Amino acid sequence: MLVGAWMSLLELTQFHIRDWSGAPFVGLDNYRVVFDVDSAAGAELLRSFRVTVLYTVLSVGLSWMLGTTAAVLLQRPFRGRAVLRALFLTPYALPVYTAVITWTFLFQRDTGLVNHVLVDQLGLVDEPPFWLIGDNSFVALLIVSIWRTWPFAFLCVMAGLQNIPDELYEAAAMDGAGFWRRLRSVTLPMLRPVNLVLLLVLFLWTFNDFNTPYVLFGGSAPAEADLISLHIYRSSFQTWDFGTGSAMSVVLLLFLLLVTAGYLLLTNRRRNDA
Repeated sequence: MLVGAWMSLLELTQFHIRDWSGAPFVGLDNYRVVFDVDSAAGAELLRSFRVTVLYTVLSVGLSWMLGTTAAVLLQRPFRGRAVLRALFLTPYALPVYTAVITWTFLFQRDTGLVNHVLVDQLGLVDEPPFWLIGDNSFVALLIVSIWRTWPFAFLCVMAGLQNIPDELYEAAAMDGAGFWRRLRSVTLPMLRPVNLVLLLVLFLWTFNDFNTPYVLFGGSAPAEADLISLHIYRSSFQTWDFGTGSAMSVVLLLFLLLVTAGYLLLTNRRRNDA
């Protein structure tokens, strides 16, 4: 981390990569490029940041919602519950490259299963859409991210549900509380400590996600799905401007530290007030 911070203060390009420690010292010039939204590099980074924020909010929110719903529905024993639990955890257990490469085949325009279902089976669209380029690329990336992430939320919430005493549900039922009232007044409040950690971990994982877009788009994502992690990679390893790429990485690290600190302070304050 310290070496990366030092690299952000150097003019580390392809001309100095052989002896990177001897690259010219430029101070904060790389950071000025990063924060200059009027320049091409700064404007592209700002657009990538906005895409990443939207991607993170939607992916974390929907993953948490799906995971919580599945965990609540599978809380009570019934025939086949163990099989469903195993199936739900399969996306989380698969190697990321194997899973995402499979999705690239599913999203192929002419031969992919997704367009086959939408066009030939359901007839929802007349022409098979492009999923890995253009506006739909963001939707495709979001679908893959949710598919990979929600089983982890399901696993954490399911573990948290095991610690809720049955007596609380029995007392609520005796008071006439239905399913939704028990969910709102018993389940969600008791899951609050688990959800506080779960949402923070999902946020950090998703905001920093590199493997999913890299494998899905082959290292060069469309502008609509240009996440900041992939943008930093491209700025560093494809343009050979490691100084600017390192400055972007340091700014990203500081942003995540600030968000994490603010989140923890806010949740601790609410806990103390309660």
